This record gives sequence, C-alpha cells and structure tokens, in this order.
Amino acid sequence: MVAIRRVAVVGSGTMGRQIALQVARGGFPVALYDLDSAALERAGAAQREFAARFVAAGRWGAAEAEAALGRLRPETDLGAATRDADLVIEAVPERVDLKREVFAQLDEHLPEGAIIATNSSSIRVSLLEGATARPERCANFHFYIPVWDNPMIEVGGGTRTDPAALDALDAFTRRIGMLPLRIRRESTGFIFNRVWRAIKKEVLKVADDGVASFEDIDRAWMIHYRTPKGPFGKMDEIGLDVVKAIEEVYAAESGDPADLPPPFLTERVARGDLGEKTGRGFYEYPDPAWADPRFLTPDLADVGDR
Repeated sequence: MVAIRRVAVVGSGTMGRQIALQVARGGFPVALYDLDSAALERAGAAQREFAARFVAAGRWGAAEAEAALGRLRPETDLGAATRDADLVIEAVPERVDLKREVFAQLDEHLPEGAIIATNSSSIRVSLLEGATARPERCANFHFYIPVWDNPMIEVGGGTRTDPAALDALDAFTRRIGMLPLRIRRESTGFIFNRVWRAIKKEVLKVADDGVASFEDIDRAWMIHYRTPKGPFGKMDEIGLDVVKAIEEVYAAESGDPADLPPPFLTERVARGDLGEKTGRGFYEYPDPAWADPRFLTPDLADVGDR
C-alpha cells in the first residue's frame, strides 16, 4: 500500500483551506499552495478563526489546535509545495481545463508513486488523468463543506487507477477522522451530489418558474426534514459560483439545454452575489433570514418573494 506521510493542497479557497486544516489536525504536515499570496493570507486567517471557534466550543483542545496550525505551511511555489508530497489534493475551481492544467503541472514536480487526487464536486477523474503520466495514481477524493460537520470523503478511481492507491486513500481518510465512501463505478456527481443535484435542479426550477419564493421552498424543506437550513441556504454556503459551475458540468455532459442553470441562479452570480463569502446570495449575511428562529413561525410569514 502507498504510504501517505506528507500532503499538499492546491488551491486555498473555501474548500482548500478547510481540507488543509482537517488534514493537519489529523497529524499530517500540509503545504497549502496558491499563486496569490493574499489568498494564502486570507486562508490562514480563516484557519486560525476556525481553530479558535472550535476551541471555544470545546470541540478541539487548545494544544490540539495549536499543533494543527503548526503543521500548515503556505506556499506560492508549486514545486516547493509538492516535491516531497505523497498525496496532492487539488481544490481549484470546477473546470475541466483548469484541473487538467494543474494535473499536468503536478506531474512535473511530484515524486514517483505520489497520488494526485481531485476534490472535484462532479468531474470524473477519468477526464483529468490523461493530463499526467501517472493515471494509475489519479483519483477522485471529494470532501463536503463544512468539512468538520460532514466527516465523509468520496473515494473513486478512473480508468486505470491502481486499487492500492484507492486503498491508501481509504486508510488516509480514516486517519484524518473521516469516513471513506467508495465510488464503485464512475458517475458525474459521484454519490451524494448525484442525489443533491436532482434536488438542487428542481428547487431552482420551482423558484425560477415563479411557483414559490425560495424562502418558502426552504421553509418547506426545513420543517419537513428538520434541518437547520434549506436547499437555498445550502447553496449560499457552497457558493453560487460553484453551484453554477457544477450545473454547467452536468449540462455539458448531457448536451440538454434544460440542464443549464436557470436565470434565478445565473443572474445572482453575474451580479457577484455568490452567497456567504460575498455577504449576499439568496440571503444576506452574516444574519440570514433562515437563521432567525421566527423564520419557521407566522411571525416572519411576510418575509420573501411573495
């Protein structure tokens, strides 16, 4: 079995910074790479804030948090970040061309035997593996946001992935306190996101068709399933630009115009209203209406696109 001792994460955005912190908490030294030094500074600040929040909530011990943060190393040089890595987790935006470019660049720096894993939410690794000379070491390795509240990783291979690489990823997943979910056969969207995609697509269509306000759709979901937020609140958390990109992956694969994301989503993305990270998406942050206890009572019955 491949031994994973050192890890690099490529991309310091919302997912990359969370993945890196979770891996560091699991005891692994982690290089977090980004071309943009300012992005790395933002990622580091977010990681320190996460750790402080977990300590205050009693979820992490103070020494544990300090040790995890101490294992993180920001890097703006890809070679320096990856040349000694046994595993690289790619976490760049959801575009096949961009991910293939990253895979090709990684191939130039990684030691023999190192695994290249994509955190893609929907893209099959078979679409990326041809960019490298090591398709037997390429895999899907999909975390869910927020990482610490969704302790699972979808693990799957491409057309030539060595089963030993997948076994190593399974073992690594458990070592960082997560549950590996094995993808037995390649499928766009993998396991959960294939199901979530059907929900996401339909709620967007219901709102875009004017059948109901997005608030009332979320209310129905939250009441019925007793969840803290509904599908639109969840999309805000993921990032509406990410949601749009994922929907476009499905549409490109099917060739069906009906699979394209509707204006109810795309118009918000065009305005720069991307969800929690920009302060506005479907809801306004940091105090979204769905978080108000009255959201599910008659007291806020007049809130929304009625």
